[in-house]
Amino acid sequence: MTGKRHLPRYQSAARHARCRMNSVRRGMSSCPAARFHETDDEKNRAGHVLGGVASEHEQNSGRATGPGPATDNPDDPDDTTDGDDPERSGTRGKNRAGRRVLNTAVALCLTAALTHVGLVFLHVAPPNVASQRLNSQVDAWIYPLFEQNWRLFAPDPDSVNRQISARTAHTAPDGSLQVGDWVDLTAVDTSAIEHSAFPSHTSQNLLRRSWTSYVELHGGGDLSRSARAVMMQQYLRNIAADRMTERDGKPFENIQLRVVTLPVAAPGTADRDRRAAPANPETRLLPWWKVASDARHGT
Repeated sequence: MTGKRHLPRYQSAARHARCRMNSVRRGMSSCPAARFHETDDEKNRAGHVLGGVASEHEQNSGRATGPGPATDNPDDPDDTTDGDDPERSGTRGKNRAGRRVLNTAVALCLTAALTHVGLVFLHVAPPNVASQRLNSQVDAWIYPLFEQNWRLFAPDPDSVNRQISARTAHTAPDGSLQVGDWVDLTAVDTSAIEHSAFPSHTSQNLLRRSWTSYVELHGGGDLSRSARAVMMQQYLRNIAADRMTERDGKPFENIQLRVVTLPVAAPGTADRDRRAAPANPETRLLPWWKVASDARHGT
C-alpha cells in the first residue's frame, strides 16, 4: 500500500492540466510578446482539457442525479437494496418461518418441562391444599412412568422371595377349554440376570415391581377399588401376557397368575433350618383374567 489518495478521473485530469500550465510559465522566455503568445497557447490547450473533463463530469452527474429513475449497480458493495428480487424475498420469508417454528418448539418444551416439574413437586411434597385438589391429575401424570420414592435414601429390600408363574387358557373350535401348564416367569428373569455383566433393568424389576404395586393397592383381595388399582391390574396382566406370547406364541384368551412367597432365612440360620424354610410357602392364586388382543401385543 502506498498510502496515496486516489482522485476521480476528472479531478486528476484537471490537476494535471494546471501542473502543465505552471511548468510552461516557469520555462517561458524573457520576451513579453513571446511570453504572452505561449501563455495564450497553453491556456487554449488547458481549456480544451478542462472542458472535456467538465463535460465528462456533467455526464456522470446527469446519470447519477438525473430526473430518470435510479438504477441499481450490481457491482456497488454499498448497494444493499434488493428491489423486487423474488429470490431474496423468498429467502427472508423462509428465515422468518423457521424462526417462528423454532420459537414455538422452544416454548412448548419449556411449558412441558415446567408442567412436569410442578406435578412432580406436588407428588413428592407433603399433603397440601393444591396437591389434594389436583390429586387425580397428578396421579395420572406420575404413574406409572414417573413414580417417585425415597428408597434410594432409605432402602427397604425384600425379605421374601416370590415366584410368579402364569398359565393360559384357550377355547378350541369344538368349544372345549384348553388350559396350559404353569410357566415360572421369575425363573426366566433370574436366568437372564445370572452370569450377566450388564443385567437388564427390565428383567430385574418389571415383574417384581408390578406385583409389589398390585399388592399395595389390592391388599389380600383382588377387587380393584380405584382407578389406579384397575390400571395396575391391567399392567400386571399385560406383562404376563407378553411373556407368555414371547414364550410359545400360542393363542389364548385368558390368563391366570400364581404367586408363591418364600421367606428369606435370617443370617446365621443353620443349613437345616434354611432347607426347612421353603416347606411352608404362601401361595396366592389370582382369578382368571380376560386378555384383549392388544394386551398380547404389549400395549
